[in-house]
This record gives sequence, C-alpha cells and structure tokens, in this order.
Amino acid sequence: MKHKPAVNSSHAYSIDHECSIDQIRSVIAQNRSDHLLHILHALQQQLLHIPHRAVAEVASHLNLPVGQVESVVEFYSFFHNIPRGRYNILLSNCTSCGYMAGGKNLLQLLCQLLGVVAGRTRADGLVSVDQTSCVGMCDHGAAMLVNDRPIIRLDSGRIERIAALVNAAVPLEGWPEEWFDVDDNIRSSGLLLKDDLVAGDGLHAMIARGADATLDEITRSGLRGRGGAGFSTGMKWQFCREAPGDAHYVVCNADEGEPGTFKDRILLHSYADEVFEGMTVCARVIGSGQGLLYLRGEYRYLLPQLQAVLARRRELGLLGRNILGQPGFNFEIEIVVGAGAYICGEESALIESLEGKRGVPRNRPPFPVTHGYLGRPTVVNNVETFSAAAHIALRGSAWFSATGTGKSAGSKILSVSGDCAAPGIYEYPFGVTIQQVLEDCAAKDVQAVQVGGPSGTLIGKAEFGRKLGFEDLPTGGSFMVFGQERDLLAVAVNFAHFFAHESCGFCTPCRVGTTLLKNGVDKIAGGHGTHYDVDELKRLGALIKRRSHCGLGQTAANHLLDVIQRFPQVIEQRLAHSEFEPYFNLDAALEEARRITHRNDAAAHLE
Repeated sequence: MKHKPAVNSSHAYSIDHECSIDQIRSVIAQNRSDHLLHILHALQQQLLHIPHRAVAEVASHLNLPVGQVESVVEFYSFFHNIPRGRYNILLSNCTSCGYMAGGKNLLQLLCQLLGVVAGRTRADGLVSVDQTSCVGMCDHGAAMLVNDRPIIRLDSGRIERIAALVNAAVPLEGWPEEWFDVDDNIRSSGLLLKDDLVAGDGLHAMIARGADATLDEITRSGLRGRGGAGFSTGMKWQFCREAPGDAHYVVCNADEGEPGTFKDRILLHSYADEVFEGMTVCARVIGSGQGLLYLRGEYRYLLPQLQAVLARRRELGLLGRNILGQPGFNFEIEIVVGAGAYICGEESALIESLEGKRGVPRNRPPFPVTHGYLGRPTVVNNVETFSAAAHIALRGSAWFSATGTGKSAGSKILSVSGDCAAPGIYEYPFGVTIQQVLEDCAAKDVQAVQVGGPSGTLIGKAEFGRKLGFEDLPTGGSFMVFGQERDLLAVAVNFAHFFAHESCGFCTPCRVGTTLLKNGVDKIAGGHGTHYDVDELKRLGALIKRRSHCGLGQTAANHLLDVIQRFPQVIEQRLAHSEFEPYFNLDAALEEARRITHRNDAAAHLE
C-alpha cells in the first residue's frame, strides 16, 4: 500500500480547525464535476488537504458511504488528510526523469535550500517537498511537479532558482514560462504520427461504410491493444457489441504509469482529435452513447487543452447529438483525472476508479466487455489503440496490415529514454530490431535495454538482434537504455521500491511479496546479501508471478529475475563472503537508543 508522508502535527491541527464547514461546502458547490476524484482534488488544492470533516460533507453531497470516501482519500497518493504546503513539490524518482542528475541529489539540495525535510511540510506551511513515481517526462531529464504543473530539465542551477522563488513566495505565474514548456520530441514518424488525419475524416468514412463493415475492417486490420496485452481490438469490440445491456460504454485508458513511458502524453498533447475520433468510431460500432477518458493525475496540466479539443469537436458536429447529421448517433466524452495510482493502469482497477472507488482490480471473469463501467458492457482501450482505430476507419485494414509482421500488424510508438543522445518518441513498424532503435537514438556503449518498462523484459547486448512484436518482445511503449556506466543493481533497487510502493495491497503475494523483494535487493545492494538471498529472491519472484491477483502484480518481479538471469555478475560482485546473513541487524537497530542515552560502551552493544 502507498505510504503518505508525515507532516508537522501541530500544523495539521491548526489548518484543520481553520477550515469551516461553510468553506468546505463552498469548495464542493463550486466544483463543476460531481465525480468524487474531482471534488477531492478541489478540496486538496484550495484547503491544502482534505479535512476529516470534509469527508462527511462530500459523502452527503454525492450520496456515498462515508467509508467509501475515506478509503479513496487514503488510497490515492495525491490526496492527503494532513496539510501540504502552498507549494507542493514532488520530484520524480524514475531512473530516466529522476532527481539524481549530474551526480547530484536534487531532492536533497532542494530540501537544504528550503529548510524542509523530505516528506514533511515546513513549519510555516509554505512548502512541502517529496518524491513520487515517474511523471512521464523521461525525455526531458530530471523533472518535478509543482502544484500539478511539470517543470523539466532540472539541474542544480534551476533548483537554486526554484528555491529562491518559493522562499520569496512568488506565484507560479511569475516563474519563467520556459520551465513549464514540455516538447513532444518526436524523432521518427510512421503510420500514426504523420499528422495527416483531419478531424471528422474517420467518422465520415465510417458512416459511408457502415458500422458493421467498419468493425470488419478493424478486425481484419489485425490491430491489437497497444497498452501491452495485445488483445484483438476487433474481437473486443465485437464481444462488447453483442453483450446485452441498456447502456454500453467506451473508456480510454490514458493512465500510462509505467516508468519510462510517455508516448500517450504526446498523443494527448498533439493528436487528441485522433484519439477522440477513435473513441467515437468505437461508440458507433458498439452502440455507446457515453465515453470516458481516464487521464493520469500527472498529466492534469493537459486537461484544459483536452477540454478545448472536445469543445471544438462539439462545434463541428463530431460530438453530441445526431453526430454529422446521423439521427440517433449520440455520443459524449467526459474526462476523469486520476490521483496518483499506478494500479489504475489495469483496466478493471481503472473502472473502479471511474466509479469513485479505490483502484483495486476486480475478479475476472466477468470481463469488462460484458460487466464493466457501472456493470454495463464496456470497451477499454489504450490511447494509441484508439488513435490507430481512427486511421483504420479512414484508410482501411489493408493500409494498416501492410505494415509490421504477420502477428503484429501496424506500427508501435516507443518512448525512448535513458543513456542515449536523442531521447524522445520513435514510431516504427513492428519487427524493428532493438539494435536499430539504439542506432537511431544515438545510444553508445549500451549495457542493457529495458523493453516495456520495469514490468517488461531486460535484455543485454547478445539479444539486441531481437525484434519488437507480440511474437518476440512485446511492449506497451517504454524503451529504457542503460549504458556501461549504469549500475544495473541500482536500477533493480529503484524498480523494486517502485513496485512495493505502488502495490494496491489487495492480494498477499503482491502486497507482501513486493516488500520482501525490495528488502532482499536492498540487502544485496548494501553488501550483506548471500547466495541464499539470491535463491530466496528467485523463489519469491516465481511465487509473485504465479499467485498475484492481477497482471501488474504478476509482472512485478520481472526486472529482478531478469537481472539475476542475464546479468549474474551484477549480483555476484555485491554478495558478502558468508553462507548466511540475517535481514535484520539488531545491534545496528539499537544505535538510536545509544545516541539518546549517550552510551557507546561495550555493554550497550550486542557484539
């Protein structure tokens, strides 16, 4: 389960008592959306936390159980029932966009300059600083979020300027605008990124062809889900279409939380029309009147732009009632913004979150295509999948399937980051080799590549001839490059901490297992691991893969098992020369007691 940072308790007390019921009710009333996540975010932003007394007010307003609202506040890492600062700063701890930059710890530097302890709010309530999981800015170097807005290309100089602005209480509007400019960094364009689809073209083609024939085209194209699982898109739409129910739903999964993945960010920023068009094509095919796009909380800064695209599509008759003059073709799209939970990238957990609940994966079957959002038939597809569907609706299946391989039709958009000279977005036909991608991104002296993010596959130089595709190396889009200077054990430690932090806590194998993996790899990295510990990690990893409740838990040990199998020397050189060492050092644990009692004599030690 996620751990919320501690804060100064006296500050929490004073803030909570300053928030009157009238203030809380005013925030709730002013919020345009009645979605629980949006109301809680508004409270968090305006009151700097979600006071206990606000929970009952929100529950009453939405006619929800108080326990449900409380559990949601506790579950999502961007919600807090104790105060954050007026400047709420979160530095990414990703291996590509993390706070370790240029050999310096930027988190530590910022805390020193601001006089604040990481994970706590400063006594005056001005600022709080903490770390968070990957924020999807891996092509821009070290990055942070300040009050939901990303700041990129961090170095010690920029950190010093940020600290000075915070200490002077300068509003974000007065900060250098270029700090907030996030580029697309498109290095290579293919089928989807040529920017040659005009809004409405796909819908006109679909209407002319008919819904049945359009579904046939999607199926014959060989389009498979681009989120990583690779299920047939046409088959999914067919199952949902045939499922009985008084309402069908279209859901776009824009919660790309896998570290090293940022291709959906680019599609939402510069190709949102194609994404919404693909959702509307799907709606016509399955008979849906309502769509929902679940936007990850780290991408909240894109919300105004996405809303503007939706408004323009309504003006053009591409959304709303009787779309393009077709009687009964009614479809609307709502955007729901998440609040920091990696698990919500899993489709059933995402649906739970859309319903205003904790993002805990459901038991399956039944599957979302028959029992999804609000218990109704639901199609859940990735951002890139809907974009591809819009192009196929216009150009047909033959155009799409002519690219790629026999089992992996079309193209794949990659988020390339790490130790390379040209990180960014690369679109390739399926079947491209790892070596080709490395050459294109100007990666030199590469030690390893993490394909598909921490839950994917780590490969070494001997396997750079392998190809991206569902028949060889599938990927949701993350492509992380690690040079010879990179400590792969440190990478494994980072990934292990990520999975332990992001476990939803529902099932024991993942909840307990990821923590044990973290402890085990920490022990090895600290020089206290033995061959016994390596064997235990293998056993534990196999158990987590086999027994975890959902796909995300089942892949949580992949990175570590790959290091052990493919890079045994990385582990071997850090092992202690003993048969066994305990996980817990009792004598070291007594150090604080010795310091408090001002004792360091032999009797104060166990050895």
